[in-house]
Amino acid sequence: MTFPTIKLPERALRLAQNLISMPKAVYFSLPILTGLTVFMAVSEAPGILRDWTISQNPVKLVNGDIRDGKCSTRKGFFTTCEAHLNYAHNGQTYDRDVEIMFVDIHAGDYDTDLVISGDHPDLATLSLGLDMLWNRIITLAVFVALLGGACIAMIFQILRVWRARGQLHRAAQLAPVPVEITTFQRRGKRLTVTYTDKIAGRKTGRAAHTNFEPGREPLVVGAKDGKPVALAVWHGNTALPVLLDSRLERIDMAAQERASILAPLTAELGGQPLELIAQGKKGPTVMARLARVFLVILLFIVGIFGYWVWYVTSAESQFTSPAMDLNNMMPAPLNRWGCDQLKKRFGDQRAPFGCAASDFTSWK
Repeated sequence: MTFPTIKLPERALRLAQNLISMPKAVYFSLPILTGLTVFMAVSEAPGILRDWTISQNPVKLVNGDIRDGKCSTRKGFFTTCEAHLNYAHNGQTYDRDVEIMFVDIHAGDYDTDLVISGDHPDLATLSLGLDMLWNRIITLAVFVALLGGACIAMIFQILRVWRARGQLHRAAQLAPVPVEITTFQRRGKRLTVTYTDKIAGRKTGRAAHTNFEPGREPLVVGAKDGKPVALAVWHGNTALPVLLDSRLERIDMAAQERASILAPLTAELGGQPLELIAQGKKGPTVMARLARVFLVILLFIVGIFGYWVWYVTSAESQFTSPAMDLNNMMPAPLNRWGCDQLKKRFGDQRAPFGCAASDFTSWK
């Protein structure tokens, strides 16, 4: 699909300053996300490393004392457990505070023991922490990857904008390009626009932001898929295109030269410039939306059931979480069948939650 364009002089031209902007929310969000990433890594990594070391040679202490143990659940599935451990080993007394975080949908109390490292008796933890070790590793990795990835993306975006703005200080050959205006917002008389260059043969264009002074509008030349299309220019090898205004006042040219460039475009558009108006796009019907909701629910149920079947028939440990909690919530016939499958493979070991008898150890 082609759009009306303009023909610019074949010489190096200068653009106005600060035409590419960065949303202020990015500058506020970056230190917050960075702080959260560092906090998660610093608070959870040492405990995971400790428990990984203990898991290499775990020793359960029968005479160990677990004090002030409590677990709290946040957002329905983030569980944090903490306790004070007091124990003696080889004539030496130890006091340790332990805190672990994992993802779980468990409802009720946890049964746990005090476990130390046979190689490093000063390292102690809860058996619950060892049962949930891979859960904790994955949880931390996902959090750090998501938060850290967002930080890196923001830093890259900021550096790209700063570099592009630095390149705009010099004159360069300008090449017109149609861009899609993805969002725009009017605050008082100021207009803020977000646009991408994916129309000009790119599947995933880069997003850029700009602000228009009062009385200025982008040079809109059409619409695509319900979104306005405006003209921008590539400034030499700059990484981001610069959105033009309807009067071409963002380009350093004489008024007569601007008028001669805009005249053919104005005639092609019917004698008057297009206005920046959000184009309506017909959404799906109510029945289509309900069908999507039911499809998502069905896929979720199938996924959960498949995960449960894998746990009771193929999991490497009967303490795999949150699968053992899921097994506990199954209807009695399914729970009984699931526990029978687990007992066939782990009958000589301690029973997991959902399959344990009243002593929390033997199989029911």
